[in-house]
Amino acid sequence: MPEKESDLSKKKATVDQSEKTTAKADKSTAETGDTAKADKSKQKVAAKTAKKENSAKKTAETAEQLQQLQQKYSELEDKYYRAEAEMANMHKRFKKEQEQLLKYDGQSLARDVLPVLDNLSRALKIEATDEAAVQLKHGVEMVYRDMEKALKDNHITRIDALGKPFDPTFHQAVKTVPVEKDQTAETVVEVFQDGYLLKDRVLRPAMVVVAQ
Repeated sequence: MPEKESDLSKKKATVDQSEKTTAKADKSTAETGDTAKADKSKQKVAAKTAKKENSAKKTAETAEQLQQLQQKYSELEDKYYRAEAEMANMHKRFKKEQEQLLKYDGQSLARDVLPVLDNLSRALKIEATDEAAVQLKHGVEMVYRDMEKALKDNHITRIDALGKPFDPTFHQAVKTVPVEKDQTAETVVEVFQDGYLLKDRVLRPAMVVVAQ
């Protein structure tokens, strides 16, 4: 028995609706797949970006650490060279001090001997009145010469002051007198006590009278 027209129409409508639903589902599935692909692509891009950022961060940190190490190395190197220079200077100072000590070795003994030489010099200025005094004076003169030679052999020499221009480095003025006709101003006209040098160092300045 043939189907009614209304029933056919309903069936057709149902089929059409089913096809539309299927098409929508297919479209939705396709869109979902595209979205998933897009998400994956974004994730990959994000992962690459994060990796690059991490790499750049690590590179920056490494560069900073390297710079800090270089700075510490430079500071240590500078301290090392400073310490080395200081040690070299200390060695030079020590060597110079040793040379000075050796150069002027014996000056304390020389200072102790000079008063003895002064007394001998004063004794020689006394006039001998008899034979015994002459013999005694001769003996004193021999001792004086021997002591003076011993001092000279050890680089201790008498300062030649009489008639020389006054020099406060070598002379100590204990008195001044007016200049006489045969004298020159600011010169030594009398020596009260001889002065002595140890090489180029003044052991004792000469005590002198200066004409002014």
